[in-house]
Amino acid sequence: MLPEEIAPHIERLKKRSAELEEKLADTAIYSKPFELKSISREHQKLGNLFRNYEKWRSSLSSVEENKKMLQTETDEELKSLISADIESLAGTIDELEKKVQVSLLPPDENESRNIIIEIRPAAGGNEAGLFAGELYRMYTRYAESRGWKQEVLDLSDGTLGGIKEVVFSFSGEDVFPRMRYESGVHRVQRIPATESGGRIHTSTVTVAVMPEAEDVEIEVRNEDLRFDVYRSSGPGGQCVNTTDSAVRVTHIPSGLSVASQQEKSQHRNKEIALRILRARLFEMKQQEEAAKQAASKRAQIGTGDRSERIRTYNFPQNRVTDHRFGINIYNLPKLMEGNLDDLIDSIVSAVSEKKLAELLNK
Repeated sequence: MLPEEIAPHIERLKKRSAELEEKLADTAIYSKPFELKSISREHQKLGNLFRNYEKWRSSLSSVEENKKMLQTETDEELKSLISADIESLAGTIDELEKKVQVSLLPPDENESRNIIIEIRPAAGGNEAGLFAGELYRMYTRYAESRGWKQEVLDLSDGTLGGIKEVVFSFSGEDVFPRMRYESGVHRVQRIPATESGGRIHTSTVTVAVMPEAEDVEIEVRNEDLRFDVYRSSGPGGQCVNTTDSAVRVTHIPSGLSVASQQEKSQHRNKEIALRILRARLFEMKQQEEAAKQAASKRAQIGTGDRSERIRTYNFPQNRVTDHRFGINIYNLPKLMEGNLDDLIDSIVSAVSEKKLAELLNK
């Protein structure tokens, strides 16, 4: 990619930046915090793009000038300095080009949203439950490394230290852009601790990453809801298990049902269940819209289908493979400790390259 190839697109984005500045100058926007956050984020992103684009152009120009000087220069010491400068600029150019590529992509309406994540064992019995717990731990470690706020919304323990289900939220900078590609089926291949014959078992776990909706974005009418209360079946002491504190809320039009028994308070469990329900309804709405507009593209990119097998964790070979993009990462124990940046960076880069090619070919 060269600067002149994207110059027309840069000019279009400068017009968009001017439009955003007009919106930010209107005091009415400050009464709409979510819209203000979205517009401010896009405006800042475009500002960074323009700065990096000019630095990229300038660095490429400097390299060309240095190459011309190198052809005519006779002093060996000066030639050595010029060559070193060219080498240094090459690294800068690569870094700036990647930043420009990412910034060129149109903003996603979910970029600044917080997320709710659901992890459930699928096939594989106890081993699937154990791996579900390990994935949960991996994600929480990763969240800690990025300074994100975490909250457990619902947790059901399984056998042998595994889990039946966990629902939790992350909030903070870039939670959705970093975590959005984790949705799908995660497969693990390893020898279980309970396997005496040394045979490798295959188990699967499903992960769903949902952007959180603002209350005003998803209208949930009381007449469309049915609430059921029941006695909590999980751990938590006598207070939890002897009162009807657990809540199940059913959205009658869609048939979606969410239960929560995480807290001792029935009121708090109702709040949690409604929060998860709203996120699921918002996800359903977005998927329906995406299916109408670009079903074929969604299938090609493969970035949201919960039933899609996206990744294999092969412990005997110390390797994790992301099947959507052909990415292989080694040192699996390190990854399971929450060191996900290398994998996520590779995925984001692959998606960005694909989207950028589509954008520039329009």
